[in-house]
Amino acid sequence: MNKSTIRSQFFKYIFFNIISTLGISVYILIDTFFIAKGMGADGLAALNLCLPVFNFINGFGLMLGIGGGSKFSMLYGHVERRETDRVYSNAVYAALLISVLFQLTGLFFSRQVTTWLGADTTVFDMAHSYLRTVLLFAPAFILNQLILCFMRNDCAPKLAMAGVLGSSAANVVLDYLFIFRFGMGMKGAALATCISPFISLAIMGIHFATGWNAFHLRFDLASPDSLRSILSLGLYSLLTELSGGIVILVFNFVIYRMLGNTGIAAYGIIANLAIVFTAIFTGLSGGVQPLMCKLRGERDETGMRYLVRISVVTALILAVGAYTAICLKTGMLVTLFNDSGNTQLQAFAEHGLRLYFIFLPFMGLNSIFVVYFTACELPTAAQLVSLLRGALLVVPLAFIFFAFRSVNGIWLTIPIAEFLTLGVSSVICFFIAKPYETYVYYYQPPEPTVHSRPKQYF
Repeated sequence: MNKSTIRSQFFKYIFFNIISTLGISVYILIDTFFIAKGMGADGLAALNLCLPVFNFINGFGLMLGIGGGSKFSMLYGHVERRETDRVYSNAVYAALLISVLFQLTGLFFSRQVTTWLGADTTVFDMAHSYLRTVLLFAPAFILNQLILCFMRNDCAPKLAMAGVLGSSAANVVLDYLFIFRFGMGMKGAALATCISPFISLAIMGIHFATGWNAFHLRFDLASPDSLRSILSLGLYSLLTELSGGIVILVFNFVIYRMLGNTGIAAYGIIANLAIVFTAIFTGLSGGVQPLMCKLRGERDETGMRYLVRISVVTALILAVGAYTAICLKTGMLVTLFNDSGNTQLQAFAEHGLRLYFIFLPFMGLNSIFVVYFTACELPTAAQLVSLLRGALLVVPLAFIFFAFRSVNGIWLTIPIAEFLTLGVSSVICFFIAKPYETYVYYYQPPEPTVHSRPKQYF
């Protein structure tokens, strides 16, 4: 592809994908807003204790979706349809198996998990009610993430966006009804969030109903080799989400011991706002991923390098804009979730926001590098970066600052970890990652297989 074509497709994909990921992040943010209005600081603390579970559930969905979608995009046009169907089918089989494990945990071990997450007697009942409901609806979250990723790789970013926005709108309405009209409390907030992915799946069903989809579920295509490839390419997504969950657990542990439940509520505001702002860069990296994989399949080295350059510039521009908005509107953002006017909560959250969000530019660049390594089929590099920016650096840094009782250090833990990881990413990118010199196709038919499609409907 020439540069103008790459640039046009880049902005098209990232626009729709950023809107989609922002819509997904709204699931939790809307819960945070309504819970803050209905249940105050204790409700915020209970919600924040449950956030790691969302990280784990979404992590498995993203691993299978991004890994499977990347493989699908690399193979499409070079292999028979049966091979791309094999990728999708194996991803769905794995998603269903993992979903059952989450549901069993919700049925039999939800109280133990709530205790393990750190809930004390003040917030235990609210946290347990929310957690159990979310675990029972895990299949909807995982399948929603999986199909979203495949649709973006199947030239349907608009419909994927429509599904996400539809589910987010439903979440707003249901949160209001369940919490304020029906008085269902935390269980109502959880139920509203859990119904939302079904709306998304129903809207995305248009992709299948019209016959536009280039991937199909087949029951005779189970393949350990295919699943191994999917997991390898998507593992960095799981590691990122798992690390995020571990980071929240560690932050809850140290902040509770330094600032109490009010501190956890403040961190809950920061963490939920971080989900929204990081969704911008998740959308950017997810939007560029299909294009990188396509250029990889076409062996277009010049195009790949140009795509990386404009991705990096875009990430930096978005980061500067986002941090500027946070600094200018810090008080207003915190006040949205501090309906009771708790002055201590307001002070903790405002101070934390300004320090914590310094991580934005470093995180944006790391997200681009991770997708680049994955598209170049260098999963070990992607996994290393994902681990470094998560548990491997954040956990020891957090405990070091905790030992010195440095609240400022705790808020700066994420920026420092992302900055150090960026150094590693840069070294790998410029001195190690040379994928085109050793490029080998897994499939090399004499001529590419041309798959016809009906006219695009959306």
